Amino acid sequence: MSELDPKGGAGPDNTVLDTHGNDDIGSASGAGAVSPRGRRRAMSMWDRELVSRSLRVSLRKLDPRALAHNPVMFVVEIGSVFTTIDAIRYLISGRFGMFSFIGQITIWLWLTVLFANFAEAMAEGRGQAHADELRRTRSETEARRVTATGIEVVPATSLVPGDIVVVSAGEVIPGDGEIIEGIASVDESAITGESAPVIRESGGDRSAVTGGTTVLSDEIRVRITAGRGESFLDRMIALIEAGVRQKTPNEIALALLLAGLTLIFLVVVVTLAPFSVYSRAVVSVTVLIALLVALIPTTIGGLLSAIGISGMNRLLEHNVLALSGRAVEAAGDVNVIMLDKTGTLTMGSRQATSFVPSPGVDERRLAEAAQLSSLADETPEGRSIVALANEKFGIQTPNLDSNDVVFVPFTAQTRMSGVDLDGRRIRKGATESVARWAEVELDPQTIAAIERIAREGSTPLLVAEDHQILGAVELKDVVKEGIKERLASLRAAGIKTVMITGDNPVTAEAIAHEVGVDDFLAEATPERKMDYVKSVRTEGYMVGMVGDGTNDAPALAVADVAVAMNTGTMAAREAGNMIDLDSNPTKLIDIVEVGKQILITRGALTTFSVVNDVAKYFAIIPAMFVVAFPGLNALNVMRLTSPDTAILSAIIFNALIIPALIPLALRGVRYTATSAASILRKNLLIYGLGGLIVPFAGIKVIDMIVTALHLVSTAR
Repeated sequence: MSELDPKGGAGPDNTVLDTHGNDDIGSASGAGAVSPRGRRRAMSMWDRELVSRSLRVSLRKLDPRALAHNPVMFVVEIGSVFTTIDAIRYLISGRFGMFSFIGQITIWLWLTVLFANFAEAMAEGRGQAHADELRRTRSETEARRVTATGIEVVPATSLVPGDIVVVSAGEVIPGDGEIIEGIASVDESAITGESAPVIRESGGDRSAVTGGTTVLSDEIRVRITAGRGESFLDRMIALIEAGVRQKTPNEIALALLLAGLTLIFLVVVVTLAPFSVYSRAVVSVTVLIALLVALIPTTIGGLLSAIGISGMNRLLEHNVLALSGRAVEAAGDVNVIMLDKTGTLTMGSRQATSFVPSPGVDERRLAEAAQLSSLADETPEGRSIVALANEKFGIQTPNLDSNDVVFVPFTAQTRMSGVDLDGRRIRKGATESVARWAEVELDPQTIAAIERIAREGSTPLLVAEDHQILGAVELKDVVKEGIKERLASLRAAGIKTVMITGDNPVTAEAIAHEVGVDDFLAEATPERKMDYVKSVRTEGYMVGMVGDGTNDAPALAVADVAVAMNTGTMAAREAGNMIDLDSNPTKLIDIVEVGKQILITRGALTTFSVVNDVAKYFAIIPAMFVVAFPGLNALNVMRLTSPDTAILSAIIFNALIIPALIPLALRGVRYTATSAASILRKNLLIYGLGGLIVPFAGIKVIDMIVTALHLVSTAR
């Protein structure tokens, strides 16, 4: 017999509830004992295999068709082609002095393109590494499919939606689906990286299972919901590969701005050619191209794609699968976060703790009625009522003839469930719904008891038989550890938190106060949740929402950032644009931080890129015309050795700054929960002022090195 009795509501002795809201099995024994697998190995940014693959990809990206999506680097590559032709021309003519100078410029221009390609390839490579790791978890699994004549063994790849399979302890779940019968502990480490097994069961919000995970104990029947190539694992592999990432609106806008600046500077540089002829200052094509490359925003142009791709990769490191790059960036602009109470802010497994009878009603009668109304209730709450009735009064589960019994399932609309048998009609559910169904007014003592339960943060379930109120069942939920502190950090960043719950307003207010949210929406039906999200969005706010149940799906579908729990129902996962593989609702805070990191990083590096052009301007412009106009030497504030070393130093710095900033682009600028004005001042000070100082110092140092090397080579 299974240690997990679906009607008893109790787990094994060593089952504990972790802060993610999952039932973790600490040290299972017997058939279910396994050596827990740890989280996926964190890949170093400079992993040898990753760097090697990125270098190869960088060379392939030199194809102009691959660079066409990046106009800034495309212009640099075209310029590199022209300088290469110019260098070959001087080599053939025997003018080795000019060939040496132009050849060096050409090499560094090509390196500029390669470094930009390398940054993008590094970001793509980290995503590809995750995809390869997931592919290794996939194998030709066999499935035991239920047929009209029995059970047949078939390849998992032949399963189609609607097939029912049986999975026992030690077997791999062959495809995505929902448990229709049974309860089991499941090892999901192949997908989530979480070593602790979790409980999956039929009914409720923990019925969804993922193909590729392993059943550790008991036996379940699963209805397949995804066909070949459509499974969650297939989608994960496709989505985390950087090649399928769509650019976000802000990224597209910035790319257009960079293209516009490139075009403007191209026109400016082209007009300098006739000006130099008029002033009798001969300026070669190579020098004009060097000036163009130095002035256009090559730094941010080379790192822009890497910033966006790495944002999705950082989410994956948090075990969050982003189904849309647009949603990742939108998370940085979220003003309002809506959090489902049950399973999100609280543990989600409310347990019946007491029966509170109405005046003149025996407590045992209340317990018996509550038990009968819960026999068909497969939720943890329903099972706990059955267990409490048995524990407190020894009431055994009756053997009922299905022909004489009509079970009334719970719906979000009626907000109650029950049973009709032997001429008796019993209902349990929300106070107002049951009282309305019974068509009676609640007596003052019952009202007082319900209000007391609600004030304590528990949930009262009213029980009625025919037109008589029998009393209430008290359900207690537990607020997740550390949730209040995490919500406080959101408030510090100017983000409003709203708790949504189906509880009555009094209970909702008590939980909201305990958790520390800014507002709450009580008695929330799926329609009310969706309407609330829509109303907040019409006021101009960006809305983020976390949910795990089918009743959350409509609201998730209309939210700007919709995070579905991996433990949630298939409907919730389909409606979300992100999936938290750990099913830790507080992860939304990490998602918001990553979104803000992307925006801040892009803004910081854009500021740095634009400002550092000033230093390159002071290096190249005087060098170009100082012979014809000696007065321009006053602009040589860095006191660079010669026009040739000035131009070469600026181009070398322009190339080297890209790989120097790759770690920052991939990791992102550190985000702290503070006001937008404070973040702006800090980044302007660091990256604005830094973008002005670093190039001056860098170009001067490179000029000294180039001069020293030139003197050494001349001496030889």
